[in-house]
Amino acid sequence: MLNIGKIIFHIIILYCLYFIGNWVQDTLDLFIPGSVIGMILLFILLLTNILKVTWIEQGAQFLIKNLSLLFIPVTVGVIDYFSLFAGKGLRLIGIVLLSTVLVMIISGAVSQWIGNRKDLKHD
Repeated sequence: MLNIGKIIFHIIILYCLYFIGNWVQDTLDLFIPGSVIGMILLFILLLTNILKVTWIEQGAQFLIKNLSLLFIPVTVGVIDYFSLFAGKGLRLIGIVLLSTVLVMIISGAVSQWIGNRKDLKHD
């Protein structure tokens, strides 16, 4: 029971950062989504050790383990916009495949670059 309470508390901290990011976006009328601002805020807080990883670790792991469940409402919501996608199936499939391949290539190149850079520092 104590572990569930910790997870809930960690998720509340993450949600508060998300809420603050949305508030900043609304207040300053920025074009960057509030969730991205919240993620940048989380990164800065972790980088400066104002927020400890242990304060959000279990909640973040719980969310990552159940991430696929969080996509179900979005996927079902796309059905409301079926007319927008009708007749463009092949084009959309091509875009999805191309963007997936580009993300895989760029992510792999960046991770190898970071790995090589760390290896050079340790030598």
